[in-house]
Amino acid sequence: MTGRLAGKVALVTGAGRGIGAAIAVAFAREGAAVVIAEKDAATGEAMAARLRADGAQALFVETDVSQVDAAEHAVAATMGGFGALDILVNNAGINVFHEPLDTSDAEWRRCFSVDLDGVWYMCRAALPAMLRQGAGAIVNIASSHSSTIIPGTFPYPVAKHGLLGLTRALGIEYAARGVRVNAIAPGYIDTEIARDYWATFADPAAERARAEALHPPKRIGQPEEVAMTAVFLASDEAPFINAASIAIDGGRSVLYHE
Repeated sequence: MTGRLAGKVALVTGAGRGIGAAIAVAFAREGAAVVIAEKDAATGEAMAARLRADGAQALFVETDVSQVDAAEHAVAATMGGFGALDILVNNAGINVFHEPLDTSDAEWRRCFSVDLDGVWYMCRAALPAMLRQGAGAIVNIASSHSSTIIPGTFPYPVAKHGLLGLTRALGIEYAARGVRVNAIAPGYIDTEIARDYWATFADPAAERARAEALHPPKRIGQPEEVAMTAVFLASDEAPFINAASIAIDGGRSVLYHE
């Protein structure tokens, strides 16, 4: 099979839907064998079956990234199934939005257990195999919340700021041993999570329109637009990009606000 990722093995967390699913499809299209590490068994297995039906090599591993044993099992299953692990995409994440003093300990931990701890658990499990190979690419899905603060979204941006720190620290630590670690910071993307969030408002359509108006292109992003950036960062076309974060937000993060 030919393609920009031909011969590579990729593990994508949270790949049953949304951005993760788009990344899995794009990676398979570019020739990678793809492991779907997903907590939801129904969507995870369906995605793996879809990729196999399209002629790709694909494996589903039920994975709750907030659990150390599950992260280690996902990597072991990848190595057992395909004999290598070249690419890790840490996409699994959850929105936890509160006013700070209304945030319970349980909600704080729920946010961090997936959005930061889970990324670290997956990296820690995957890095030994990549270091043995002398090559690897890790792509962490961060957020526009990684560099900006929107009131009422605590503690999500705290975890996402930490994710950028983790990306940079690991990227610097292992660059000389052939492993690159980068992040993608999406803004509003048309996913189930975004639509579920809009549905919490009295007029979801109006809330979506408000979100679209915030962006210079007057629209929000599509999962496929994030996926193609992930392909680039995971490929051999980006050998000198390391410890970086690429914003995919239509320019909103640099827009002047009065």
